[in-house]
Amino acid sequence: MITTCVDVFVKEDCIQDFIKATEKNHRGSVSEPDNFRFDILQSNDNPCHFVLYEVYKTAEGVAAHKETAHYLEWRDTVADMMAKPRQGNKFTMLFPEA
Repeated sequence: MITTCVDVFVKEDCIQDFIKATEKNHRGSVSEPDNFRFDILQSNDNPCHFVLYEVYKTAEGVAAHKETAHYLEWRDTVADMMAKPRQGNKFTMLFPEA
């Protein structure tokens, strides 16, 4: 399993628009055949900080996600909402076991 946690910091005046666009991306992502999880988290301490927790079964699934219409639309829609560039961190899932 391929796990990525993406830290996103959004401009304060863009929070609701970001949530709306990200929900649409979430709905498309969870319907992808290789997707295991696609969670969207918002910090309790800083409402401008979001984490996208993405788990795909294979590296090919991750690559396919980056080519989907919903991802490309999300990427372009939220680009100007970012307070700073998003940061993706890859992890290996240990538990639960794949």
